[in-house]
Amino acid sequence: MKMKVIHALLPPLQTYLLAKAKPLFELCLRRTHQVAFTGSYNEYFGYATDIDAVVYLMLVNDLIHGLFPEAVTVGEDVSGMPTFCIPVQDGGVGFDYRLHMAIADKWIELLKKPDEYWEMGDIIHTLTNRRWSEKCIAYAESHDQALVGDKTIAFWLMDKDMYEFMALDRPATPAVDRGIAFHKMIRLITMGLGGEGYLNFMGNEFGHPEWIDFPRGDQHLPNGAVIPGNNFSYDKCRRRFDLGDADYLRYRGLQEFDQAMQHLEEKYGFMTSEHRYISRKDEEDRIVVFERGDLVFIFNFHWSNSYSDYRVGCLKPGKYKIVLDSDDLLFGGFNRLDHNAEYFSSDGWYDDRTHSFLVYAPCRTAVVYAPDEELEPVKD
Repeated sequence: MKMKVIHALLPPLQTYLLAKAKPLFELCLRRTHQVAFTGSYNEYFGYATDIDAVVYLMLVNDLIHGLFPEAVTVGEDVSGMPTFCIPVQDGGVGFDYRLHMAIADKWIELLKKPDEYWEMGDIIHTLTNRRWSEKCIAYAESHDQALVGDKTIAFWLMDKDMYEFMALDRPATPAVDRGIAFHKMIRLITMGLGGEGYLNFMGNEFGHPEWIDFPRGDQHLPNGAVIPGNNFSYDKCRRRFDLGDADYLRYRGLQEFDQAMQHLEEKYGFMTSEHRYISRKDEEDRIVVFERGDLVFIFNFHWSNSYSDYRVGCLKPGKYKIVLDSDDLLFGGFNRLDHNAEYFSSDGWYDDRTHSFLVYAPCRTAVVYAPDEELEPVKD
């Protein structure tokens, strides 16, 4: 709708440029998909790339930003095209952000494996694998996982148990407990390290239990094969937002945690901070520790080990407080941490940081600490 309004305000030539942007962008990507990229810049700037399409995208970005300086453009590119998010006047394609598409695929890959095969270094590499100063939109899952034929993160984690054990008036199964814990951790570490913006597909913020299937008939392919339809059914053409609002279901805790993540970003602005440092990725302990802005994030991916007096490095000296805790009862956790506790840093190098402090890190939790000038935990 916004694009239609823009078209109505533009002269015919500019309207034509915008209208042709999407098909030419897709053409450019299809052309580059024919190349097996090894990292050589010749593969991007040679004649295997549709040069006309790239130049066209430069024109469109220059047009949009020239007419609407407040506009933001986001590009989808799996090839890792250099200069993608560099301004046109500097010789780039001109997008403001790139979709960080590898993250969702990595999570699905890991969810098909037992916990003990998850490698902390592999997770961190995928989340941070982007060019310096190139702004990315991170997401743990998208519409691809929500469409019929695939499974969302929540469904990979909890499967059929989602249909019978999400009510608070009955005990959860081990699969549900694991799923709720990891669902929160996956989203927070994606938001914390994956980019400068965060994307969520509708319903995934509370772990929507079912897929989306749009009304469709049988599709007859040229080779004679038939892809069955769903008899134009609307049964799965929906999102059950009432599940996230129901205070008697465990979906409510997942939704509350999503809101808390957004409030944490709004309050501290850590995603746009230039300071990011990963101080620990311990394969044996299954611990990840990193700083983003003034915050210290601690993730314990271990399935059973909780650690008392666990030392973590930090940049700033002083007193720290918990500002987000995935184990909070509000978020469907087990409330194993005292939010009134104060954590005082010690001088001396630890994990290449000038200071450190001791924490309790329960298994399958993500906890965020902030300097004491911000006292109240973020909940809603």
